[in-house]
Amino acid sequence: MAVVRIALTAVVVLALLVGVHRYLWRRFVGDTTTEGSTLRTVGTVAAYLLPLLSVGALVSGRAGAPFWLQRVLAWPGYLWLAALLYLTLALLVGEVVRPVLRRVLAHRASRPDGATATRVPAPGTAGTTESATTAAATAENAGAAGSTGTESATTAGAATAGDAGATITGDTLVASASASATAPVAPAPSRPADPTRRLFVARAVGGAAAVAGLGTVGHGTYGVLRGPRVERITVPLAKLPRSAHGFRIAVVSDIHLGPILGRAHTRRIVDTINRTQPDLVAVVGDLVDGTVADLGPAAEPLARLSARRGSYFVTGNHEYYSGAAQWIDQVRELGLHPLENARVEIDGFDLAGVNDIAGQSEGQGPDFAAALGDRDRSRAAVLLAHQPVVIHEAVAHGVDLQLSGHTHGGQLWPGNLVAELANPTVAGLDRYGDTQLYVSRGAGAWGPPVRVGAPSDITVVELASRQA
Repeated sequence: MAVVRIALTAVVVLALLVGVHRYLWRRFVGDTTTEGSTLRTVGTVAAYLLPLLSVGALVSGRAGAPFWLQRVLAWPGYLWLAALLYLTLALLVGEVVRPVLRRVLAHRASRPDGATATRVPAPGTAGTTESATTAAATAENAGAAGSTGTESATTAGAATAGDAGATITGDTLVASASASATAPVAPAPSRPADPTRRLFVARAVGGAAAVAGLGTVGHGTYGVLRGPRVERITVPLAKLPRSAHGFRIAVVSDIHLGPILGRAHTRRIVDTINRTQPDLVAVVGDLVDGTVADLGPAAEPLARLSARRGSYFVTGNHEYYSGAAQWIDQVRELGLHPLENARVEIDGFDLAGVNDIAGQSEGQGPDFAAALGDRDRSRAAVLLAHQPVVIHEAVAHGVDLQLSGHTHGGQLWPGNLVAELANPTVAGLDRYGDTQLYVSRGAGAWGPPVRVGAPSDITVVELASRQA
């Protein structure tokens, strides 16, 4: 049954991806280029190549591909996933603008080119009588001068026709002038639709959508590569003794070292943490997306972390995709203290850590009884747990503060709406019974190295004693 659900999910996802790419091709390529043009050919090739790169980026790591190949596929493949999202959203907004722009252009095209209709006087007015009399007199003169030659008569008739708006032919001049005076002005013929109008609208909307979508991705990428910013929060704990008042914990989660974020990313994070001069560093899971063999050098700057009471580590779900046992040994060699369902006493409070839920597949899931079962509940307890969903277990075991990550704050808006469906808290500080929960947005990014609406952070949590 599980296999059937997975297969159905894969089919739905594949159909959705095909449909979205077809929509993007139509709006960005089909509607804006001509058949057989170079631009259409390039756009069509990209519509096939980019999704293949994205699939390659997603599966290469799990398939054990060489790390150099993972890196080659990662940048274009993952960035295209982010671009796909925001280009689609921008085009959907453009669907609202498109008909409005067409109406505006059609309205402008229907206006005359600066010409104004000549007003014809109503029958019986002075202007009409005068015109008719003048025309009659001119006709008599034209008739009397008939002996002077045909050329003179023709010239006089043509002049009169120009003034009266009628063709002068002997005795019919008066009637023609009168008919001209009473005839309504004929409306200008409607213009045929401009064949380039639809192309202009398609290119205008497509160009604006491309600028908006790609600009959003570019800004979000810059935010990740620049490195996380420091946030500070004070959390009062009722059981914290006065001696521990002001104790500062630098919380960092979801660093996600991998084929895109490497050693330079780790250095930025370590430097940022050390500048805050914390009393303790808590690395709350999802440190890596890859094996020790591939990413060991990228993690080495963690050895420079500096804190008065040391640095501690708990696993996240991605460690169990990457060889958790090897990574636990690796971080220990770098000077961090793994808390595998264990606790230590720190300056008047207990610091505990539990393995991630993903470890259950290896028989190494969270064990709250081992970490918290026999402790003195008169002491404050701070728990490191990667996923916020274990908050209810924390409440049951009398934890005062749980520090978590995992959600990335949604990472890519509107991903926060999806994250809210699966997590009790997506980002920030919240309270559940007597337990407070703080969720970091994380210091890195999974998949696309892009964040929109959820900037990366390192949080300095300052514990406050209510006895102080």
